[in-house]
Amino acid sequence: MAVTVGKVFLAQPCSSSSSASLLGRHVHRPSFGWSVKPGAAPPRYSRTVVRAQQRPTWLPGLDPPPYLNGTLAGDYGFDPLGLGEDPESLKWYVQAELVHARFAMAGVAGILVTDLLRVTGISNLPVWYEAGAVKYKFASTTTLFLVQMILMGFVETKRYMDFVNPGSQAEEGTFFWLEESFQGLEPGYPGGPIFNPLGLAKDIKNAHDWKLKEIKNGRLAMVAMLGFFVQASVTHVGPIDNLMEHLSNPWHKTIIQTLANSSS
Repeated sequence: MAVTVGKVFLAQPCSSSSSASLLGRHVHRPSFGWSVKPGAAPPRYSRTVVRAQQRPTWLPGLDPPPYLNGTLAGDYGFDPLGLGEDPESLKWYVQAELVHARFAMAGVAGILVTDLLRVTGISNLPVWYEAGAVKYKFASTTTLFLVQMILMGFVETKRYMDFVNPGSQAEEGTFFWLEESFQGLEPGYPGGPIFNPLGLAKDIKNAHDWKLKEIKNGRLAMVAMLGFFVQASVTHVGPIDNLMEHLSNPWHKTIIQTLANSSS
């Protein structure tokens, strides 16, 4: 919490016992007091102004740990287990949350779009939790797995290298002639024409608002993914089907009734 203290002090000393006219009355002050001359404005004594700016925290009134000083995007002082007390560990957890948030946002968008296409009859795509069991004609499951391991392994290796040695992926010959786009960027924010085609945050070091929006949406997406997992386990249908069922009878088709029926 930031506190600003200001003081305003204006008065005139009195050398000995003297008199002054204040509001039509004569007042006498001792030598250690203050006098007001006749016709002068009333004295202004010491005034202290305290202005406090309360930092938002995940629990109102809670003092955040000292290592979470509000400089990180989306820092609301939440670390009940003290995982970020070590500075190096905190850097790693920040990157881990950022990557999980981005995967969750992509996953939520993919699940909702494909589920909407399936429910409306536009496509016969499988429900999202059964998509992994589908056999595709253009490639076998083993081939798809190996290709994914190679591609994801390459990307994750490059990301880890940039985390260990920030700026290393901007060196010539490290990333398919796109290194110039990575210069001056932070780990976790590659930018460039591929990762930032709209140029929304070219100056990533001063793009705190964009970072905050991304991590807040990412956290919401991670919670949504957890909800999708629970829905699939309990109702065995997709999120659009669950939404339509709830809207058909909002007072009796809720999560409470659904969980109660599943446990009975």
